[in-house]
Amino acid sequence: MSTTKDFIVEQLKQKISDFKSEAKEQTVGKVTEVGDGIAKISGLSDVMMSEMLEFTNSGNDKIQNSVYGVALNLEEDSVGAVVLGDFSGIKEGDEVRSLNRILEVPVGEGVIGRVVNPLGQEIDGKGSIESEKNYPIEKIAMGVITREPVTEPVQTGVKAIDAMIPIGRGQRELIIGDRQIGKTAIAIDTIINQKGQNMKCIYVAIGQKESKIAGIVKKLEDAGAMEYTTVVLAGASDPASLLYIAPYAGSAMAEYFLDKGEDVLIIYDDLTKHATAYREISLLLKRPPGREAYPGDVFYLHSRLLERACKLNKEYGGGSITALPIIETQAGDVAAYIPTNVISITDGQIYLEPDLFYQGNRPAVNAGLSVSRVGSAAQIKAMKKVAGKLRLEAAQYRELAAFAQFGSDLDAETKAKLERGKRLVEIFKQDQFNPLSVEKQVSIFFAATQGLLDNVPVEKIIEFESGMYTYLEDNGGGVLGEIAEKEELTDDITEKLTTKINDYKDTVDYLIKE
Repeated sequence: MSTTKDFIVEQLKQKISDFKSEAKEQTVGKVTEVGDGIAKISGLSDVMMSEMLEFTNSGNDKIQNSVYGVALNLEEDSVGAVVLGDFSGIKEGDEVRSLNRILEVPVGEGVIGRVVNPLGQEIDGKGSIESEKNYPIEKIAMGVITREPVTEPVQTGVKAIDAMIPIGRGQRELIIGDRQIGKTAIAIDTIINQKGQNMKCIYVAIGQKESKIAGIVKKLEDAGAMEYTTVVLAGASDPASLLYIAPYAGSAMAEYFLDKGEDVLIIYDDLTKHATAYREISLLLKRPPGREAYPGDVFYLHSRLLERACKLNKEYGGGSITALPIIETQAGDVAAYIPTNVISITDGQIYLEPDLFYQGNRPAVNAGLSVSRVGSAAQIKAMKKVAGKLRLEAAQYRELAAFAQFGSDLDAETKAKLERGKRLVEIFKQDQFNPLSVEKQVSIFFAATQGLLDNVPVEKIIEFESGMYTYLEDNGGGVLGEIAEKEELTDDITEKLTTKINDYKDTVDYLIKE
């Protein structure tokens, strides 16, 4: 018995001798004011901008449901912080600790295929996320020396865009237009078309209805696109603080794959709601309002986000982040404050026009106002060859059609341009969730530019196009595969494609016989 007692005594002595007490220095402040998701704090004299804060109950040391905040306003006698999550449990006098780190989110392969909130926490009910590491949501964009020109295409699968407004890996292309005219549809089609393209996708939903996002996730799952996609959701019912950090969190997740030398496509849907959330936070923090009541740094809000999209050179891994920000306009007003800001930051814009949409031209891309500042550098040679004049022809057709409706006599050349233009408009029509491979796009544009569709009735163009793809797949002698492999129209491919399209024309009976 005494042996056991001696053993226990020895163990205790050993533990006492091994014990080392450590004094840990921590900055603690107190909440002086709280409301509307904003907390004013005194006593945090050495806190950093964007540093994480932890709110605790002054009655005991227990964290209230892990309530965190971010320091945004550093004033002379107080700190203005935005609360990330439910602020109803925070009250005046509660303690606040600074955590000596910038807000971070979990990144890595674990977030792929998941729906997460802007803090990286799962909200899809599929269990906790196992992250490889954490990345800070704010990061200074890569410098100009680390980058290289954009040359590799991002195939959206949308004919009107891939032909006239091409997007390259590392580009920032704005999608802009009024509400409910197909902005998100283009973004989702682009994600679906990345299957097998070695491209990770991140869809950031800012202030969207949860029901809408649930529908989008279902579509992505049905198309097999969630295998390489992450959805970051800050819903319409979430506090403005989460809407504010959502795009930065998505960008941090993308940068993990960028650092590994991989390609990422990120969609911000949409930055108008993001700016509105930031305006709300800024006004609650009593920052001085500027134009349209936005704070003075609202340009920096989006420029520091979009500049993180880039194409790195080989020395830095050769990865890329391609950004497709979305902006919602009011009554087509592209000259408003936020639209002009984002237009000036991005490398071009895809402008969706309500009139075209209501006429049944979907996607309703306006060829005249849309532009890609990367241009044909981000197209394969085959597409470059057939699509060179398409944008000009589409824009000219709209001008001529407006002029021709006055009923004046037209010369033969103008009539021919109008007929060609009508067929182009039909070709550019495309159903949602039906992206098209680049070789099929090349084949239909080749047929249009070579005049092979001139004797096809306008109302039969869509039917002809669908049948032509099936015919080329079944009886094309592998011509589509050759276009996909060689990415250019050699004389041999051109001859074979012409022959096969003419062979298909012989099988249809609605052609206008010359």
